[in-house]
Amino acid sequence: MSGRTMRWQVLLFVSVSSLSTVVGQVAYSIPEEMSKGSVVGNIAQDLGINVKRLKSGKARIYTEDNGKYVELNKDRGVLLVGERIDRETLCGQTTPCALHLQITLEDPIEFYTVTVEINDINDNAPSFKKDEIKFRISESAVTGAKFVLERAMDPDVGVNGLQSYSLQPTDSFNLKLQNQQDGSKKVEMVLQKHLDREAQQHLSLILTAVDGGEPQLSGTVRIEISVLDVNDNAPVFTQEVYKVTIMENAAKGTVVTSVSASDADHGSNGRIKYSITNSLDQAHALFQINEESGEIKLIGNIDYENARNYHINIRASDDGGLTDSCKVIVEVVDINDNKPTINIIMAAFVNAEKCTSPLDFHTGRQ
Repeated sequence: MSGRTMRWQVLLFVSVSSLSTVVGQVAYSIPEEMSKGSVVGNIAQDLGINVKRLKSGKARIYTEDNGKYVELNKDRGVLLVGERIDRETLCGQTTPCALHLQITLEDPIEFYTVTVEINDINDNAPSFKKDEIKFRISESAVTGAKFVLERAMDPDVGVNGLQSYSLQPTDSFNLKLQNQQDGSKKVEMVLQKHLDREAQQHLSLILTAVDGGEPQLSGTVRIEISVLDVNDNAPVFTQEVYKVTIMENAAKGTVVTSVSASDADHGSNGRIKYSITNSLDQAHALFQINEESGEIKLIGNIDYENARNYHINIRASDDGGLTDSCKVIVEVVDINDNKPTINIIMAAFVNAEKCTSPLDFHTGRQ
């Protein structure tokens, strides 16, 4: 009996026909998974048949499916479990689950029908088809958004079958169960708090399904959620103003400085491109910025004597159209690249007629 309690119910009806045929019925109720050789019921006692009659009448047992789940021991007058009975294999979700047998005797002919009801035990835990369920949910998803989850399966029936679910943790999602017409439950995960990819890119939850048996059995599945980015963050420069110096004889191609901005968004929403915007001076014609790296190079000739500084306006843009700006102030350092010049202005009132020679004119002699 494998420590399990066996119970049986007996129903007996006898009628006598003109052919002296005896018809009887008996029903038993046993739990599934009883070990081979366990007693199903004392058929001789319950039908009022002498054990010797079982032998002399060559008692035989027949089943509808020709299975050998139940055997007749004529020496003891009892029915025994012939092989392990798995209710789920035998009947699936059909209830009640029963074996229908016939016992025949000869001289005179007697027919008896036996019904053996197989009761479910909690020998199966709820289980999910997969170990993991994956979701990709945008951080723009509104609270109250629903996501259907895979249901667990439990081949047991009644109280031993699947009863409820739970979800942990519940700080971002809670669980909603909805009864279906077929008796099952629709399982949904409901967003109850705004997702922020910049704060948490990934969430891991555990969905647990439990049955109502004794002891209670359960199964779990992991829910892995990747939070998808939306363009809700603009680029931000590390500095509002960059100050650098450069010699006025610096060659074209000289790297002046590099600017840098960051964007908390992901993917294309966080991809930054740099550009020089219009300015009053000629900075855009003298300097060039690498749109990917933010490196600024000199592409023209600068002259301290023409301009002592330049103000370069830089813009950082992400692919979603959000921007930030900064300014680079370039101070030009003077070098000694010009010879001294002397300008002499002579004021003389010269009477050209008195000049006797070119020398007199140039010396100013009268």
